[in-house]
Amino acid sequence: MKIAGKIKFALALTISMMFASNVEAQETNKATNYDQGFRLGFGANAGYSVNDPYKLALGADVRGQYDLSKRYSLTLTTGYTNLFVSKADGFPGQTEGKDLGIIPAKAGFKAFVWNDQFYLMGEAGAAFATSNVENTRDKTSLLLSPSIGYATKYIDISLNYTHYNHFDRLNNNGSVGRGVGQVGVRLAYGFKL
Repeated sequence: MKIAGKIKFALALTISMMFASNVEAQETNKATNYDQGFRLGFGANAGYSVNDPYKLALGADVRGQYDLSKRYSLTLTTGYTNLFVSKADGFPGQTEGKDLGIIPAKAGFKAFVWNDQFYLMGEAGAAFATSNVENTRDKTSLLLSPSIGYATKYIDISLNYTHYNHFDRLNNNGSVGRGVGQVGVRLAYGFKL
């Protein structure tokens, strides 16, 4: 009987130690888990259009970001971009070139791939033409934008390509085609909310 009592005591002690160890491990994991939360960023964009008659692209944006984990985030971005045209350039029938103003509205997914600072991001949404809409047949376009970037606690810098699928462009032979692209750099200041 004494041996059975000692075995029960040892078994109860082992189970209680395992439970205590498990509780401690969970509390340690809670302390090291990444806090999910919102961030807000204000950015300036500069780039160059890869399609005529547009040349320089300048803009500003506001980006909301929700961190799902330390490596993955969802984004919502809007702002204003202006695609500049020189006065000598323009579409057939225009006496002088006219700039195209665009308000983008896009959602994205950001994945940090190295050192929790370098990331890849993809965005999709709509682009709304706001000025000189006679430059294009459609006032709204599908917008696709992949980017690669580097982010710290406050600074975010990225290289991106943005494609406006339904806006008109000039082809090499002088005819009017569809789809305008731009390569750009975004520099932003962001903070946790």
